[in-house]
Amino acid sequence: MEGNSPVRGAVGVADAEADDVVSVVMAASRLVMGMSARALAEVDESLSLAQLRTLVALEGCGPVKLAVLAEVLGVNSSTALRSVMRLEQVGLVDRRASEVSRREVVLSLTGRGAELVRQVLEHRRREVEKLVDGVPPRVRAGLVTGLRALLETAGDRSIVIPGTTEEFRGGMG
Repeated sequence: MEGNSPVRGAVGVADAEADDVVSVVMAASRLVMGMSARALAEVDESLSLAQLRTLVALEGCGPVKLAVLAEVLGVNSSTALRSVMRLEQVGLVDRRASEVSRREVVLSLTGRGAELVRQVLEHRRREVEKLVDGVPPRVRAGLVTGLRALLETAGDRSIVIPGTTEEFRGGMG
């Protein structure tokens, strides 16, 4: 049972309410991962979830340098580069010299990459909409407030958070 996990104390969560929040967010994370896997399998089963994550990050960031993409993904540059090279080979990512400095390389989605991301996210959105429809309206407002706060705390610059200003995302490089 997750509630008795020895990791719980390691994250500094002292009270039962915070522990409940952590457990529920972990369960929701697994739910979203499952939705992502199903959506990806429907659209392109040759890609991994890690590769999808790279594509979605590029979709959210717009054209960026490799170092920025690696930062957004929370990986080192060589890991990001390996993913980008594989995605470039299958025509989903484009690498071009920067217009500002020919020595810098800028990464972006190709039209095909953008379409794949759109299809996967649309598939996942339909699944989320079905779930939300089952949540009582009086509970939904609390979900919006809580999840928005969680997203803002995470500070993932590749995610546009509805109801916040675009400046939240910071500079994309």
